[in-house]
Amino acid sequence: MMKGPRSRQSLFDAVGGLPTLEKVHRIFYDKIYAHPWIGQFFKGHDQRAIELRQTQFMGEKFGGPVKYPGMELELAHRRMYITPELFSLRQKLLRESLEEAGVAPELVGRWLRIDAAFRKDIVNESLEDFETIDLKYERPLVIPNPADTQH
Repeated sequence: MMKGPRSRQSLFDAVGGLPTLEKVHRIFYDKIYAHPWIGQFFKGHDQRAIELRQTQFMGEKFGGPVKYPGMELELAHRRMYITPELFSLRQKLLRESLEEAGVAPELVGRWLRIDAAFRKDIVNESLEDFETIDLKYERPLVIPNPADTQH
């Protein structure tokens, strides 16, 4: 008897479900909020609420029984000037958080690949590109890297 293709376990189940996502996002956002550059994007936003939305978003994307009730990524991030460098920093902090949370190395890679797939929805390749976005009544959020302004 021939077996069909092996069905791949959802990443949600493979990492351990909601408890693992919540743990990773708590570690991750502790790093984010403490960071002198990326943390500035989150000033005035409740960290636990951000963690919950990220957990819901990724839980849904990882194939779990979770529904993300928030707005589309592009809309949620459109007023923020997120550079490729900033996105790379975020990925580095996420990798560190996954490792600290004890996520298996092969699952870290899967998690980071899924996360990186959303880069195109939030990253602006240049300030000129960002300035062409019609924000209507929203105030743009452009935060220079503090390391670039120190001598």
